[in-house]
Amino acid sequence: MSNLHVFDHPLIQHKLSILRDKDTSSKVFRELVGEIAMLMCYEATRDLPLEEVEVETPVAVAHCRRIAGKKLAVVPILRAGLGMVEGMVAMMPGVKVGHVGLYRDPETLEPVKYYFKMPPDIAERDAIIVDPMLATGGSAAAAAQFLKEAGVKHIKLMSIIGAPEGVERMHAEHPDVDIYLAALDDHLNEHGYIVPGLGDAGDRIFGTK
Repeated sequence: MSNLHVFDHPLIQHKLSILRDKDTSSKVFRELVGEIAMLMCYEATRDLPLEEVEVETPVAVAHCRRIAGKKLAVVPILRAGLGMVEGMVAMMPGVKVGHVGLYRDPETLEPVKYYFKMPPDIAERDAIIVDPMLATGGSAAAAAQFLKEAGVKHIKLMSIIGAPEGVERMHAEHPDVDIYLAALDDHLNEHGYIVPGLGDAGDRIFGTK
């Protein structure tokens, strides 16, 4: 699957092993989610275009490269996606942040939008959807659809752990969206949890049950 990228960087894998541990505290879990997001952001933005510039150093003029006016937006899916935002903003201080809130309809089991707040110029920006877990793919697919309806042309999805079911749904509904994962796990259980996964990311980030 050409648009699926699973990172094998040792730092990401090391932090992921602690993240999965059921005895890891909420404080450490939150910190790790932010750190992993920062490391993944470094890789997921590798294809940003650059332009040549001249910079005057204290010694001479240096020929350098900088990002070529690319406008980006980070779009967390509430609430667990919030845990990934700080690490990404630390890497890209000029990025704008939008928010998507979804809940699952108990009858249809499909995601329903209850909150959608984007930067005014979102149609001119590339968007990176962030959510720690790509399970069924329902929320991620819905978020991508809402962004497309808002005029966004280029979308990426960044999750820490994904299940094959979620990846397949994204490929089926949004084959143009690149997916970035720290790990692709085995399957979903009957409750919709990723196996082996790490439990409920939102509960572990915010210390709720």
